Amino acid sequence: MYPYIASGDEDKKEMLKVIGLNAVEDLFNDVPDEIKLNRELNIEKSKSEIEVTKCIKNLACKNKSVDDYVCFLGAGSYDHYIPSVIKHLTSRAEFYTAYTPYQAEISQGTLQGAFEYQSMMCELTGMDVSNISMYDGTTAASEALMLATNATRRKKVLVSKTVNSETRRVIKTYLQFRNVEYVEIDSKDGVTDIDKLESLVDKNTAGVMIQNPNFFGIIEDVTKVEEVVHKNKALLIMSVDPISLGILKSPGELGADIAVGEGQALGQNMNFGGPCLGFMTAKSKLMRKMPGRIVGETTDVDGNRGYVLTLQAREQHIRREKATSNICSDQALNSIATAIYLSTLGKKGIKEVAMQCIQKAHYTYESIIKSGKYTPAFPDKPFFKEFAIKCNKDVEVVNSKLRNFNILGGYNLEKECMDYKNSMLLCVTEKRTKEEIDSLVKAMEVI
Repeated sequence: MYPYIASGDEDKKEMLKVIGLNAVEDLFNDVPDEIKLNRELNIEKSKSEIEVTKCIKNLACKNKSVDDYVCFLGAGSYDHYIPSVIKHLTSRAEFYTAYTPYQAEISQGTLQGAFEYQSMMCELTGMDVSNISMYDGTTAASEALMLATNATRRKKVLVSKTVNSETRRVIKTYLQFRNVEYVEIDSKDGVTDIDKLESLVDKNTAGVMIQNPNFFGIIEDVTKVEEVVHKNKALLIMSVDPISLGILKSPGELGADIAVGEGQALGQNMNFGGPCLGFMTAKSKLMRKMPGRIVGETTDVDGNRGYVLTLQAREQHIRREKATSNICSDQALNSIATAIYLSTLGKKGIKEVAMQCIQKAHYTYESIIKSGKYTPAFPDKPFFKEFAIKCNKDVEVVNSKLRNFNILGGYNLEKECMDYKNSMLLCVTEKRTKEEIDSLVKAMEVI
């Protein structure tokens, strides 16, 4: 009568009778008795729907999010404002139920959404071409380095230690079975050590990756890096915070060949870590080496505008050995959310968000340092929305006490390296008000 309800005792008896068994346990006769549990599972008895709902709600309430705390934590996932129109539009059934269109040209809405996303990402990063989004920023970075090795036919990549450590770990995982030499460039005073870079780059180097602003929030001197990289005919890959591009020079303007990054800041919820949005844009000369799909605009026989899958460089569409990547899906709903975010804000809006981030971050930094109880970890270094400070006690102790003030404190840099003992990375986005910032400063002084 109710097919969505699990099988009852009578149903089980009927099924056992059909297959010629007397009890469910008979299904497991081939499993040795010594490795069986041989007792009932230690779980509670079944509950009613009302009881289960209450139980799940109580468990969920144990999680604390940025709705409960004032967030000054960044380090890769950021508490930016998300316009309400994004949830309204992405909740439309044609967006959130759609999957990969295998007959792509009949899914004009899906293709147009991808085309608009790609167009705006190219404009934001100053690049010629963008693929449809990838899993997250870390996989996009890994794919970019593999692209570099394919394009140059070289087998060595360099990655600055100022790149997010999670990204570097994923890159290592990707490259360990591809016969690619992975080398990290040391940092100096919170930025990429140019002298180390010059000593490491050689004729076997396929690509060099830096992050700007880097993991410590510092704005790197990309001009010097670009000169060194291109002098050796390697590719320059920049991992960027897309919000910063509202006021900083784009990767295209700085001479990068590939731009990647995490697009979570562009209208995506933090979601306790995912799903996220990895973006990749590049110069046109690398277009045929890019992973994923590229949507193009055209006209039909009647002259009407239409959209097509111009390039599909995945193993489901071409011979496996010629595929550039085995990423078989894209974050289509996330990329549509990004397109809505960018079109909602426009050029002036993205610049305003970036300006508020940098102004509020510098106000916070100056207010904390002024107390004399905290010192800069990297004095006189330009930064965007994140900055590092040295505390007079363990960062975990400071953060624990901040939570008593309903404040989510900064990232403990000691997790990255013991050289950063008692150092904290704080992040300030456009969402933070002066009152919230002043409360943080006051709480830290008390601590």
